[in-house]
Amino acid sequence: MVPYLALQFQGLGLIVSEASYGAISSTVAAIIGTVAVTVYVIVSGIRGSAWTAVVKDIMVLVVVVFLGIYLPFALYGGIGDMFREIQAQRPGFLVLPDEGYSPAWFVSTVLLTALGFYMWPHTFGSVFTAENAQVIRRNATFLPLYQLVLLFVFFVGFAAVLQVPNLGGEKVDLALLRLSKEEFSAPVVGLIGATGLLTALVPGSMLLTVSSTVLAKNVYKAFLPSTSEQRIGTLAKVLVPIVAVVSLWFSLQSGQGIVLLLLLGYSLVTQLFPALLFSLMPNNFVTKWGPPPASSPAF
Repeated sequence: MVPYLALQFQGLGLIVSEASYGAISSTVAAIIGTVAVTVYVIVSGIRGSAWTAVVKDIMVLVVVVFLGIYLPFALYGGIGDMFREIQAQRPGFLVLPDEGYSPAWFVSTVLLTALGFYMWPHTFGSVFTAENAQVIRRNATFLPLYQLVLLFVFFVGFAAVLQVPNLGGEKVDLALLRLSKEEFSAPVVGLIGATGLLTALVPGSMLLTVSSTVLAKNVYKAFLPSTSEQRIGTLAKVLVPIVAVVSLWFSLQSGQGIVLLLLLGYSLVTQLFPALLFSLMPNNFVTKWGPPPASSPAF
């Protein structure tokens, strides 16, 4: 979970630095953001994250859909015209290469993130907060539709290809805000930045909550089984700033882009997917002792 947390803090730093027009460095912004998220988690807990997520989702839908439609039309005259212009000025840019970020890489990455989505402890942990089973069913229905907003994110990224100079390497993370600063006034850039902050605050707060709880309940209590639930809750709050500082350190030292940090986390948690599948089998032959001999009764 640390790479995912590092991603959130790195994103916070980039957003604040860009939205302040360079007045605040990304490092200082990341430190301020980490402190803010830590205090937020200790004070509000998971209920605060849930209500913040409602505001965040509304803002994301409005801002991202608007930018995804407005920027291609304002800069190129339309979505189709945008892709034709990119193809004319950057021939082959819209085609995946044979090596590196190839079609095989793209397909395997999509599969990796799809299978690993519910492997994240903060994702399935939030399921336990549902009021009833119907809430889970409703979320399972609408969540895939919510992912369609990514299409408009792609449009923003493509719109920046010919408009933002030297857009490569880690600088691709700056595409949206750099383009927004060229096209909109400071208050609008601030609104876009605020939306971005919420997209980092919600998963970041959930990750901090679950990480500290897992360390307290699954590690500390494993060594001291007699520990009370009240002490576990107190220890979890104490661990929140510790986990935050460790993640911030990795964020400042990683030197990797946001996407690579995300895929690093997914590559770890998705290894748990086979175990999940086996756990759902009605007659599971996988046990902690291993499969029994054919002549022996099953455990």
